[in-house]
Amino acid sequence: MRELVLLGTASQVPTRLRNHNGYLLRWDDEVILFDPGEGTQRQMLMAGLAVTPIKRICITHFHGDHSLGLPGILQRISLDKVAHPVTVHYPAAGQEFYDRLRHATSYWDNAEIVPAPIEGASYAHPTSAGRLTALPLRHSLPTYGYRLDEPAGRRMVPSRLAALGISGPAVGVLNRTGRLGDVTLDQVSVERPGQSFAFIMDTGLCDSVYELAAGVDLLVIESTFLTEDAEMAAMVGHLTAAQAGAVAQASGVRKLVLTHFSQRYPDPSRFLDEARQSFAGEIVVAEDLGRVPVPLRREATVG
Repeated sequence: MRELVLLGTASQVPTRLRNHNGYLLRWDDEVILFDPGEGTQRQMLMAGLAVTPIKRICITHFHGDHSLGLPGILQRISLDKVAHPVTVHYPAAGQEFYDRLRHATSYWDNAEIVPAPIEGASYAHPTSAGRLTALPLRHSLPTYGYRLDEPAGRRMVPSRLAALGISGPAVGVLNRTGRLGDVTLDQVSVERPGQSFAFIMDTGLCDSVYELAAGVDLLVIESTFLTEDAEMAAMVGHLTAAQAGAVAQASGVRKLVLTHFSQRYPDPSRFLDEARQSFAGEIVVAEDLGRVPVPLRREATVG
């Protein structure tokens, strides 16, 4: 299963309908929690999700709406005695905030929590789902966006297998070893594109935004403001819905998820209208407890 569960979609101030941030990506057996804001543990309960499958937590920056839920999540992981290590990625410049949140109150620490601070202009970490990349964004304190890239695989072409008389268990052997006698895997298969995901929160426009978004299947991006408040957005390091749509269009994104909405706008359809002016693909205006499937894999090209 590959899907994004929206646990919270507000910005600095939550509303009756929108919790502080929280996004859980289910990517086969790699489950990643992004930016757990205040109330994330309860939102997971409302969504029917347990903390047990979480393999890693990614914090973009240490503003409260993106990180105040971390203590509760870590304590629940400990309470449930999650057996596998849980890695926490976060900006190294915010180490003091991480340390405070990690042990915000007294509790029995029964889990293996692995800190993975991020620093520098580029960061990459291997996961079971592929490469996790982090790039610095432009905000009022150190902030990183994240991207997950599944490596390309191979898809067998039945007509090529048949022409060479390969069938049954021999196909599996060829796929595992890369060769069967004089026949190589490349002769009977085509490259199967990997899938990709990007997560971009509080930022002004910068090169990293486009680099993170380039060609991804699913882009989650903040659209805190509407164009009428573009000057304020630029001043505080945020994007408008129109800018988010333009980024998606320029970057070749397949599906766009708008989120992190300011409480000053009661009508969420306005975000869709603005983004639609520049992005022709599928757009989701995030709602709390919604689920967004990762688009189906691109078809491999058979020559």
